Amino acid sequence: MKFRPVFAALAAVLVAACASTPPEPAPAALTSATPEEMVALIDAAAGDGDGELAVQPLRDPMVDDLRAQARQAHDAGRHEQAAEALDRALELVPGDPALLQERAEAALLLRDFARAGELAGRAFTLGAQVGPLCRRHWATIEQVRLVEGDAEGAASAKAQVEGCKVEGPNRF
Repeated sequence: MKFRPVFAALAAVLVAACASTPPEPAPAALTSATPEEMVALIDAAAGDGDGELAVQPLRDPMVDDLRAQARQAHDAGRHEQAAEALDRALELVPGDPALLQERAEAALLLRDFARAGELAGRAFTLGAQVGPLCRRHWATIEQVRLVEGDAEGAASAKAQVEGCKVEGPNRF
């Protein structure tokens, strides 16, 4: 009987030792947009590029076929297949900013927000950093940061969208 208080104290210490601090809750998303709505917002941010400087890289015909497959799959709502076609294209041309951006948007549609942000950032770094494609990169990053609950990061990305506008040269 005289060991009962010792066992109770020992049990209390063991229970306290097993308790851990709960993990920090993830910040609440700052957007209620669906992935499809996010991609529509990215399209809108890109604009048509009329009258501004836009760099268009040369295209590889094999990559164009894979892009066409991805577009068809996307249009049919088969986002996983679209992503797979874009992944195969990226194996052929890993540093193509437009292709990286398309894959980032496919990642958004698959709700792989971290991958979407990483791909859009990489696309911006490798790209011309001007024009509609540049705006797509930053608009994607903005959407990812909104999902992550990063208001400051989203505002910063949104500001970068405007920095991508560069007037084209005057042609007489």
